[in-house]
Amino acid sequence: MLTKEKQAQLQALVHNATKEELAWVNGYLSGLLGEGLTTALPNLAVGAPQKLTIAYGTETGNSKKLATDLVAIAKQKKLLTKLVSLDQYRLSDLVKEEFFVTVISTQGEGDPPPAAQKFYDHIHRSGFQLPQLKFSVLALGDTSYPLFCKAGEDVDSQLEKLGGKRIVPIQKCDLDYQVDAEQWFHKVLDQVFQAGQSNPVEQTKPTETVVKPVAKPVGKTIYQGEILTHFNLNDRGSKKETWHIEIAAGGLTYESGDSIGIVPKNDPATVAAILSVTGIDAGTEFAYKSVSSSFYELLDAKLNIANLSEKVLERIGAIIGQDLKGASLDLLGILQKFSIQSKKTVEAILNVLIAQSPRLYTVSSSPAAQGEEVHITVARDIFWIGEEKKYGRCSDFLSKHQVGDQLSFFVQKNKRFKLPAHDKDVIMIGPGTGIAAFRGFLYEREAIGATGRNWLFFGEQHFATDFLYQTEIQNWFATGVLNKAELAFSRDQKEKIYVQHRIKEQGAALFEWLEGGAFVYICGKKDPMSTDVENALIEVIQTHGNKTEEAAKAYFNELKDKHRYHKDVY
Repeated sequence: MLTKEKQAQLQALVHNATKEELAWVNGYLSGLLGEGLTTALPNLAVGAPQKLTIAYGTETGNSKKLATDLVAIAKQKKLLTKLVSLDQYRLSDLVKEEFFVTVISTQGEGDPPPAAQKFYDHIHRSGFQLPQLKFSVLALGDTSYPLFCKAGEDVDSQLEKLGGKRIVPIQKCDLDYQVDAEQWFHKVLDQVFQAGQSNPVEQTKPTETVVKPVAKPVGKTIYQGEILTHFNLNDRGSKKETWHIEIAAGGLTYESGDSIGIVPKNDPATVAAILSVTGIDAGTEFAYKSVSSSFYELLDAKLNIANLSEKVLERIGAIIGQDLKGASLDLLGILQKFSIQSKKTVEAILNVLIAQSPRLYTVSSSPAAQGEEVHITVARDIFWIGEEKKYGRCSDFLSKHQVGDQLSFFVQKNKRFKLPAHDKDVIMIGPGTGIAAFRGFLYEREAIGATGRNWLFFGEQHFATDFLYQTEIQNWFATGVLNKAELAFSRDQKEKIYVQHRIKEQGAALFEWLEGGAFVYICGKKDPMSTDVENALIEVIQTHGNKTEEAAKAYFNELKDKHRYHKDVY
């Protein structure tokens, strides 16, 4: 058995090591013990690092400021901590929490602030228990009011009724709250750390593992997921729709930086209209590329029946003896216009249609923070053909889903877009939906307690309506997860400003980060964004590195060669 001092040293080593370093240690210890390859090392931790969620409900901003200060204290003590506003807290997560602190104010006649009302109502409903929850409540109020800290008292009482155990008793604070709150929080932290020592990770005896060749699975694993969260990130007045979608799936494995592939289904109303126009029964079998499927299956998900290409239109025209060159017709439009009902003709047309292909979306989550959930950020593609408004097939399909819907997907690995070791600095450049990858990266860095610095460049059209993940980014900046953030909102001033302009403005500091070994990541639209960003980076290297253009390009290419420059563009 190790002494407490050695236990602490070992815990620090395991917590801060990368996977590669742990693998090396595993091999080294196995060699010393002479027992070959074992599975013992993952169970060496004496008390796994505790994770604490601090959720705040505020009206004037005091609860948020205080919660942010408490997160900073927790992180100084190397405690993995998540900060979230109660109006953005996903209520279904409460049953999964282990250590939960809420900072909540009281207003009016003992009521919770509007931002906390949904959470307050949720915990006062019956039907669930929280036996695993360890909680504490920090209540803010004003003693000049009769129902001083009533909302906090209600939350504290109700969490106990649901089976939760108090970490420490509720702390009620008057207007001068800072000293009392910090003293109380240090007591909370003491109890959390003690829980880690008194509940060590179960250790197992080393067992020899025979390493055998593993048969590669055929095809990709198709996950059946349930949509937990689905909302538009853009505010009212925006010309855009950007959907944040959270999906839960049992057995899900992925890494931040990966993508998921989704095969969209066609619009149900369009499918129904085709069945009606042709008069062909939905269950009628058709041979498509020598494989038999029902008419409905082909129309529902297997074939692309919208946004037909020129080549497909040309082939359909040859079948029905019509010139469709330049026509802006989908399958329904063709069937309606030419009154096609012959099964033989329909089958011929089906066989020149293109199979529905999967669309890939970079994940905006990390399994280290979200577990068996994956999040995506989807911009609904809107375009015009003539005077007709059209939508991208998959983005439109996803935008119409609702919480509780089922969704099939697969994971597309991206080994070339992975975070470096936890102690390395990271520069992330992600305008628009390019922010998706870096939301995942920041969740990952926060969850593992990475010590390297993080710098984000984000751009969109308008600050007021298009600042995607604004609250999360502000929280990460306030708590030190995000060290620097540069924002570019192109339409908020006369001259358009993009992320490449911010890169040039921050040139001196950015080059200093590069010289210090920082890794650079770009995610978002390929053209023209990625080209403009690369040109800006080369200009920064040339100007602040005092180099010729040729030498600056060589420096940039060296970043690529050393795998310090990574791109995920589309």
